[in-house]
Amino acid sequence: MNSPRRDALQVLMDVAEDGAYANLRLQEVRREAQELAYVRSLVYTALEHMRWADYMLSFYVKPQKRVVRNILRLAVAELFFMDTPDHAAVNGAVALTKECGKGALAGLVNGVLRRMLREKDCLPPLPADPAARLTIEYGCPQWVVKEWLDRFGEDGTVQLLSYAPPALEIRAQYPFTNEELAAELPVPYERGRVDENCFKLMESVSLSSLPLFTEGKIAVQGEGAMAICRFLGDVKGKRVLDACAAPGGKSAYLWSLTEGHIDLTCWELHPHRVELMERTFARLHVAAKCETRNASQVPQDAAPAFDAVLLDVPCSGLGLLREKPDVALHRAENDVDALVKTQADIMENCSRLVVPGGTLCYSTCTISRRENEAQVEAFLRGHPEYVLEDQRQLLPQRDGTGGFYMARMKRCI
Repeated sequence: MNSPRRDALQVLMDVAEDGAYANLRLQEVRREAQELAYVRSLVYTALEHMRWADYMLSFYVKPQKRVVRNILRLAVAELFFMDTPDHAAVNGAVALTKECGKGALAGLVNGVLRRMLREKDCLPPLPADPAARLTIEYGCPQWVVKEWLDRFGEDGTVQLLSYAPPALEIRAQYPFTNEELAAELPVPYERGRVDENCFKLMESVSLSSLPLFTEGKIAVQGEGAMAICRFLGDVKGKRVLDACAAPGGKSAYLWSLTEGHIDLTCWELHPHRVELMERTFARLHVAAKCETRNASQVPQDAAPAFDAVLLDVPCSGLGLLREKPDVALHRAENDVDALVKTQADIMENCSRLVVPGGTLCYSTCTISRRENEAQVEAFLRGHPEYVLEDQRQLLPQRDGTGGFYMARMKRCI
């Protein structure tokens, strides 16, 4: 039987080398709760610090092939960023090397790790250049670091990159109340700063095994995503379109905030994600019309039909790097150009569906002027029938949330 480290190695290789998504791959790992928590922690720690590990390892060993390269990455994560005892991390890496049929390289793995431990207090220095140094230290793509340095300065960028998210964020689903949730939570929590309905759990817990979850009394949702729903405004009794809705968390929260008094339509491009959304709504007792629709392809002659349209568009996800460190591996600078075009197409097409006096809300989970402020400015220049009512960029170090952006526009004519 594979060891937990072997499972972590396979997930890390799939994510780092083959472009898989960590959260989806980890769902495939079959382990008891304690071992699964270890695998998850090891994978995410290795992903978060992979650039640092690769930089340091380059001083101690020549480049290795896929398996040993990732065994060393896991071991560095355990030795320098986790509470694993040094001997257990080294011995575990050596055993994993043998388990993978690479026994001839076990001595190399052992020697490299033990030398790094001996020199733990005098490791090679990081580059002096702030962009290069922060890229290695925090595992963030250099093109992102440069943009943030220009915008927030070095201190602000360090604070942004240093944000440590809570173990999990959840909320009550109507008619379940915050008071009832607080009374039944089995772990310590803090309440949100931006939305007090957010419960930030300070310890990990298997929610899917709790009656609270199976009975549809709670939803897993980040505070930043919740803030977008609040930002949309009072939509009780109104016709609302969530045009990029899957997996359905924001729609479910809108339904909860209005106590079910909402005429809710949800679009999603991919049929399998529509099915996922429908299952989410069934668990949370949400009534909504779910349709397989492409939000970037609305007919030119489409009639205005909604009092409010929410556009939580596909984006680079840079506001969630600490929660999803694999985003930093998958996202290249030229990806943003394609995303910007998709975002503009969605906003252009869905703006036709808002009735005069209605609201168009554009949102992302990124910190990127091209995808956020500049996108909204370009739309408003071409649409004098809309005016900007408000916009907001949430920042992790300031607001205690993911880096979400939101802009609310009113259609005047």
